[in-house]
Amino acid sequence: MFVADRWKDYEVLETSDGEKLERWGNYVLVRPDPQVIWQGVSIRPEWARPNAHYHRSSKGGGEWEFFDLPEEWSISYQDLTFRLKPFSFKHTGLFPEQAANWDWFSGLIKKRVGDGKPVRVLNLFAYTGGATLAALAAGASVTHVDASKGMVQWAKENAERSHLSDRPVRWLVDDCQKFVEREARRGSRYEAIIMDPPSYGRGPKGELWKIEDAFHPLLKEAAALLSDDPLFVLLNSYTTGFAPGVLSYLLDIEVRRRFGGTVTADEVGLPVTGCQAHLPAGSSGRWEPSRI
Repeated sequence: MFVADRWKDYEVLETSDGEKLERWGNYVLVRPDPQVIWQGVSIRPEWARPNAHYHRSSKGGGEWEFFDLPEEWSISYQDLTFRLKPFSFKHTGLFPEQAANWDWFSGLIKKRVGDGKPVRVLNLFAYTGGATLAALAAGASVTHVDASKGMVQWAKENAERSHLSDRPVRWLVDDCQKFVEREARRGSRYEAIIMDPPSYGRGPKGELWKIEDAFHPLLKEAAALLSDDPLFVLLNSYTTGFAPGVLSYLLDIEVRRRFGGTVTADEVGLPVTGCQAHLPAGSSGRWEPSRI
């Protein structure tokens, strides 16, 4: 498992009865988690006095119950700062388990940049910019693409809070599929690609996205944008039923067979305070060139 175990401002305090008790900086939230199938193991007193609790509805969706939580607040990971706020469908604007991937590719970028070579990163379905900020901080230039204008603006604010606004980044509100097609026609090239697609969604003009139909074709087109000296490709998935091996197979077909190198795939996870096990939180597939 790829474990995000270097957080100081975030921790999973405990899990039980379909929910996780989390500390986000100075605030404690209770949110549902479908992986938590164990029951009756909660002992921490914070369960009784969280700052907010997201209740899932039996009819689908759910809503927040607020006790003492500001409209927004910030937490940090190393030198990065992220704005948080509770919004629909239980999210806060950050997936902390992805820090395991940030650490991985940041090391690759720093080494390549230290060797005097540029690293151009294409971040598709880039959300609020966690991966974008990590890549910028490591020394890369980034093209950040997301279909949501609000999410792109949020990412820009995170960059400002992290003192990265002056770094080489393009903020683009666009349909990822159409953007990749245009980049191919323009002859654009990247040393790294990050893809974190939703299971289902729509583009700015209502374009339909279904991961089981669209993921492989998009990866195929995106991989064609890789330069002759690529550094890494990262695929993420939170889709139920997509095992890590699916991402491994996709990377083998579209990247390893062309460039060689190494593919690894596993669950991403979070440590739970006082527990020797880790909470699974999706899957990631990684490709990198063979080490010399």
